Amino acid sequence: MASPTDTPVLDTLTAMTVDSLERCGLDDRTLILTRIAALAAMDAPTISYAAHVGPAVRSGLSAEQLQDVLVAIAPVVGTARVMAAAGHITEALGIAIAVAEESGQSGQSG
Repeated sequence: MASPTDTPVLDTLTAMTVDSLERCGLDDRTLILTRIAALAAMDAPTISYAAHVGPAVRSGLSAEQLQDVLVAIAPVVGTARVMAAAGHITEALGIAIAVAEESGQSGQSG
């Protein structure tokens, strides 16, 4: 049995993600787009999208490509979920920008 930590839920999610990445043959961009589609299909909360913003940016995905995924899945998952996903993605990007700005400011000496 694994030793207990202060963040067992986060540790479990991290381990699941690492395992998934090791076993998946998709390229980074396709993997992120697929995960975004899955999040939209299950009406995931903003925090779930926030976990994918960094990898999406690092893989070179544009806002237009994220929109294209939502357009592609709209007939399958429906208007309400696609609109909710668009809002959650926007919120997640805002969170990522705020964190990046805060990190940049805290690293400056005054």
